[in-house]
Amino acid sequence: MQRGELYLVRKPGWNDPKKQRVFVVVSRQWLVDSKFSTVLCAPVYTRHDGLSTQVELGPEAGLKHPSSIHCDGLVSLPKTALTRYVGQLSLSTQRQVDGALRTALDLEDTW
Repeated sequence: MQRGELYLVRKPGWNDPKKQRVFVVVSRQWLVDSKFSTVLCAPVYTRHDGLSTQVELGPEAGLKHPSSIHCDGLVSLPKTALTRYVGQLSLSTQRQVDGALRTALDLEDTW
């Protein structure tokens, strides 16, 4: 499992009306590689509202439809739930996600 990978998760919980949803792993790689049982993930929706905390992506990432990563909806998911690999973010898209996460978490841009 790597940061930036997308997984289809069945019954993601938290009153999600969908029976399954795609999530992208956003935890730092150290945590992904550790013995911790969960990782931080951002949900992917087909809806895009144009917010600075959303990153558009589509078939190039393994998705069926144009979609967007919603960095305002971070959740901690068990690693055991991330078994249905969908795809990998490009380096460019990963950088966009990093910026959206900084905005969502109100972190100062230190680059």
